[in-house]
Amino acid sequence: MNTTEDFKQFAALDEEQLPVAKHKLHDWTHFAGLYAAEHVAATEFVIGATFVALGAKTMDIILGLLIGNILAVLSWRFITSPIAVDTRLSLYTYLNKIAGDSMTQLYNWANVVIFSVISAAMITVSATAVRFAFDIPAQLNWYPTNAWFILIVLAVGIVVVSIALYGFNAVSEFSGICAPWLFVMFTSGAMVLLPALSLDVLDKTLPAGWADFMTLGDQSIWTGINSDGEPGIGLVEVIGFGWAANTITHFGLIDMALLRFAKKKNYGYATSTGMMFGHYVAWIAAGIMGAGAAVILGKSIVELDPGDVAYYALGWSGFVIVIVAGWTTAITNLYRAGLAAQAIFNKHSRKKTTIVVGFITVAIACFPFVFSQILPLLTYAGLLVVPVGAIVFAEHQIFPRIGYTRYWSSYRKLTFSMPAVAAWGLGLIFGFGLNALDVISFYYLFIPTWFFTIAVYTLFASRYGAKETYTEEAAAEELRNETIERFQEQQAKEEPVISKDVSLFSKGLKFIAISALVATLILACNVLFGSASEASYIENRELFYTYGFLCTLIYFVLAYWALKRGKSNTTT
Repeated sequence: MNTTEDFKQFAALDEEQLPVAKHKLHDWTHFAGLYAAEHVAATEFVIGATFVALGAKTMDIILGLLIGNILAVLSWRFITSPIAVDTRLSLYTYLNKIAGDSMTQLYNWANVVIFSVISAAMITVSATAVRFAFDIPAQLNWYPTNAWFILIVLAVGIVVVSIALYGFNAVSEFSGICAPWLFVMFTSGAMVLLPALSLDVLDKTLPAGWADFMTLGDQSIWTGINSDGEPGIGLVEVIGFGWAANTITHFGLIDMALLRFAKKKNYGYATSTGMMFGHYVAWIAAGIMGAGAAVILGKSIVELDPGDVAYYALGWSGFVIVIVAGWTTAITNLYRAGLAAQAIFNKHSRKKTTIVVGFITVAIACFPFVFSQILPLLTYAGLLVVPVGAIVFAEHQIFPRIGYTRYWSSYRKLTFSMPAVAAWGLGLIFGFGLNALDVISFYYLFIPTWFFTIAVYTLFASRYGAKETYTEEAAAEELRNETIERFQEQQAKEEPVISKDVSLFSKGLKFIAISALVATLILACNVLFGSASEASYIENRELFYTYGFLCTLIYFVLAYWALKRGKSNTTT
């Protein structure tokens, strides 16, 4: 190989098309913050109400969500993380080596649509909170009916697109600031509204113990009766819901785009911040907040939107949490959509494709029907991409173990992989066919679909060339990877060195910011444990609304200030 010419070739490529360089890998704390912020989202308010509407029981929620979210974490660790760390590529780029241009183009288009719509839904949720704050009429039609609502969507959308433009580091940094605050606010919201429920059911401000809490849950939140007045879902369904909620990212391997930056495969466990605190705690807290807000307003929990619930749980901080929680999820999904679009239009940079996709996403966000259909979208999107994740898993993990050749399609220079396209198509028919026959719970359809697609792809690939040996091609691939690594090492030497900010002033900023979070929790505890009567409860709740919002402002100002000081501490 001509090293100089190769270096010029790699320099001409967008960095998203190359494996992540060693000097750009991140520690586990980045992923802990990223997943924590992404999975404490505005949709948690909706999902919390969904379990109520589906008629889950209290113990099924507590135990079922614990098991389901642990299974989700293990899926990231043992399915997604190993492939991401081995290849250092996003799924969009890696799939092209396995399935060729034709299937990759089709799949990437599907992902652009899926993640753009998810991002648009989150922008709409954030705009809904702002709408509530400024007394703009609720948008109940599928189309917008108020010009001010459209302007709010545009303003919220601009923030989302701006952050997503700057790539993984910006997404991670924004999430890192938001995650601790989101944890505190969801926990505080549950503590603030639990006395309202207790007064309504137990005629006292605080449950006396576990038995009282279970009575409270069974009678006012997770009653076991669905919205149609019939027996609701059970433990098995709750476990499946918790596990299947993110199949698109773990079994479907979409999160290779994030975990390719991980130094170690074990960083897949960092997803537990999103699953155990984000989904587990936030879903339970959202159920408590929703039920409490419903008691205060005299409405059913399923009639409330996120703005209603957040306001009565957190006051003005509630508007902030809906906006920020919407942003964190919207930004991450827009980043994914931009990656998918860049894989399609690979002659353009990820920033350019993200801008275009971002404009389209903001336009979609102006139509409120998108958010109302977000749960069905997530469920079917997961089933749509799971077969593709199975194909990649088979090629990367199974083929080397059974003597087949990884990347055989690429070595044969195929632009159309019949085994991959056929396996995907048959996997979809199999999965949606099982759903139509109703022979297995919808939440578990991804499991047989995944195994079925692996078997089909392995069988088809064996007949199209996967069994053959490609010695010369494999050697050329290895040499290319070594050249890329040398190229990236050279680039690393030319990049500025960022030294850690250890100044006393920055430490002080961080200390005060953390103290603001602690103060918020103390205020919430005062509402829960310091309210001896209904009158004192209302007084303490108002105190939390006022000073909790002040703590929110202090936290974000100082946390951002500390971040900026750390980033400016750079030498070349």
